[in-house]
Amino acid sequence: MDPALLTFFIATLAALFSVVNPLGAVPVYLAMTPNYSGKERKKTAFYTTLYFVMILMGFFLIGSYILSFFGITINAMRIAGGLVILSSGYSLLNGDLGQRRGIDKQVKAEAMEKEDISFTPLAMPLLSGPGSISLLISMNAENTDWESRLVIAGVIVVNGLLVYLILRVAPFISHLLGVAGLKAITRIMGFIVMAIAVQYIITGVVRLVESL
Repeated sequence: MDPALLTFFIATLAALFSVVNPLGAVPVYLAMTPNYSGKERKKTAFYTTLYFVMILMGFFLIGSYILSFFGITINAMRIAGGLVILSSGYSLLNGDLGQRRGIDKQVKAEAMEKEDISFTPLAMPLLSGPGSISLLISMNAENTDWESRLVIAGVIVVNGLLVYLILRVAPFISHLLGVAGLKAITRIMGFIVMAIAVQYIITGVVRLVESL
């Protein structure tokens, strides 16, 4: 792989992984599957990953059409997306990932009664929330060459694999890190996500001013 594309791949992977933050979703996932057997958790992890990849890939592929349909400029998308990602990062920093992504007590109670929780609430909105979706739509608009778009599509798939692995070993991660460890990692991710958001907003404002 070309060094520039490899650098782009790593940077995009880090950005998307930070916004998705599957490690922060571990406590919510375990709280929704307390009575699941190992086989049931494996099936849930697989379908959650499948839906997660399909949702993000779908929004990424139709991102430019969404912007065109609503007449939204790339600079406006950068600023709006940055604000959404900033909100997501703030929620991570304060340790309330589930509530900020629509996972409240009522949703958890409903999930406990559902036979399949893979699509909702796990794949969406817990993992593929507004932050990751707006990030990918912005990336679609910024990177118009096919090589960059293939790299981003590959990043989505790799993130899916990471989500699957993390969900499969969620009980072990929870036991190893504990509540304090998971919260610490989530707060670090939150800080990184907020930095990404601020950069998006600054870029959007600067490009907007330059275009006027």
